[in-house]
Amino acid sequence: MPSYRVRTRPGRSGSTASTTEGAHLTRKSRTVTRLACLSATALLASCGQAGHPDPSAPTGGPSDAVSTPSAAAPTAPPMRPQAATGGSLAAGEAFIGHYVDLLNYSRGMGDPGPLLAASDKGCIGCKAIADYAKKINLKNGTLEGDYNDRLIEVKEIFRGSSGRLGGSATLKSGTYTERDSPNASPVPQGGGTGTMEFTLSPRGGNWVMYEMEIKEWHPDSPQPK
Repeated sequence: MPSYRVRTRPGRSGSTASTTEGAHLTRKSRTVTRLACLSATALLASCGQAGHPDPSAPTGGPSDAVSTPSAAAPTAPPMRPQAATGGSLAAGEAFIGHYVDLLNYSRGMGDPGPLLAASDKGCIGCKAIADYAKKINLKNGTLEGDYNDRLIEVKEIFRGSSGRLGGSATLKSGTYTERDSPNASPVPQGGGTGTMEFTLSPRGGNWVMYEMEIKEWHPDSPQPK
């Protein structure tokens, strides 16, 4: 997952979707998939400004670059799948997978337009992703390796009293390097697993990302509750 800090909207008491949307409603939960053998990396919770790596993360010259081949950037933005259309819980769950695809597209092409089109205008976390993707992406040479995030599972999703959907999903990142500029030293990233807490809002009969936060952990650290 990229080294930007995902924030939530001001004035909310915490970013957990179950807190903002109310938990005693329709809910679907699953067992968290545990993934072993993950390398330690600079994670969102310990990063500074968007697109800037944690100063404590390992740095160095080209010899520190991750050797993982670069993922092929998609040539066209992913289209919303049929399963992600409509206002059902199932459509909301499918939308999370589509949103991860849009995130990967933006980081490959440096084009966050489709991601923002699937986001609420007030989504601060979404804007942080967009700003990061404009600066650091595969197309301009500042991103190399397996930068794609992968949706492991939607752990829970439920409808809150406002009519929005809340929930959380498990993501896994590949291993890659990023640079603040094409001539900067590469900084190893990725190889971590995290939880995306999300809130979806209806727009035009479909779900869009209203608010999000990503919490990550190392395999040797306790999982976030």
